[in-house]
Amino acid sequence: MSDKQELMLIESTLLPEIRQLIDQSRQRAAVAVNAELTMLYWDVGSAISEMLGGQRAEYGREIVTQLANVLTAEYGRKWGVSTLRHCLRAVEAFPDREIVYALRTQLSWTHLRKIIFIEDPLKREFYTEMCRLEGWSTRQLNERIQSMLYERTAISKKPEKTIQSDLEILRADGKVSADLAFRDPYVLDFLGLADTYSENDLESSILAELQCFITELGTDFAFIARQKRIVIDDRDYYIDLLFFHRRLKCLVAIDLKIGEFEAGFKGQMELYLRYLEKHERVEGENLPVGLILCSGKNEEHVELLRLDEANIRVAEYMTQLPSPELLRQKLHESIERARAKALMDQEDASDA
Repeated sequence: MSDKQELMLIESTLLPEIRQLIDQSRQRAAVAVNAELTMLYWDVGSAISEMLGGQRAEYGREIVTQLANVLTAEYGRKWGVSTLRHCLRAVEAFPDREIVYALRTQLSWTHLRKIIFIEDPLKREFYTEMCRLEGWSTRQLNERIQSMLYERTAISKKPEKTIQSDLEILRADGKVSADLAFRDPYVLDFLGLADTYSENDLESSILAELQCFITELGTDFAFIARQKRIVIDDRDYYIDLLFFHRRLKCLVAIDLKIGEFEAGFKGQMELYLRYLEKHERVEGENLPVGLILCSGKNEEHVELLRLDEANIRVAEYMTQLPSPELLRQKLHESIERARAKALMDQEDASDA
């Protein structure tokens, strides 16, 4: 065998295998180093917190500053005041060492450093578990926090006990509830649509940016078909988009609408769902779910039609992301309104 033939053989067979071995070893080493660093930072924060006890804030700041001066002199600038404060905050956010130990190989210290400064405990747990489950990079985590993913997820509009229960099931069993899987509104600013567009323009843009659309939907959504043709009584109907959700184990039919939600949309989606249930659902799958995406949403229509009972969800979509202040105000109002209604429903049920 000539030298050229030997080189070709090495490049085609041996080299890819060795590259894979090296890359896998580097990845395992990086995970191990990160895991050790995460526990180190938490343990440092725990030691400082224990020493401070209930001391006043001014005393705590002085101790941290003096400690940082000593540590930076011995170990370098990375052990400055900022790092020590992050260590302390990590202990405040995650007081249970076992939880941090379990997360150490799944989330980097950079992930945790972003999560620990989320004040709301439920929101913090949401981002922790979803980040772990879907394997977000630190950039993706930051983008989802900035786009207020928690507030846009259906679970945020439920009573706190429901949120806590769903998050505990997610952490313990990796099971995602429908309220964790669906959002409202969906931000589709990546489509680049003009001020006026048709339903066909919307659908075509989604297919052209399918990867971004799935990222916005959630990584468990798997694309199946566009304009899925179904035949009922010799009449043709077309489901705009058909997906499968891996963790919910069900088909998800998506209907795209221009304008506000109308009562007639329910009957159309129910027809799709019953067809899918009868002809497309396979053994082991749950009942299909319908998602009607509208550019506007009439809350009272949605409430009176009892869409949840029909396994149908309605959500708005935004083709342009509003200012953070406007989005925050809109979402907080929606959350407060939904939670107030849920509490009223609970009180009515108790009285009955």
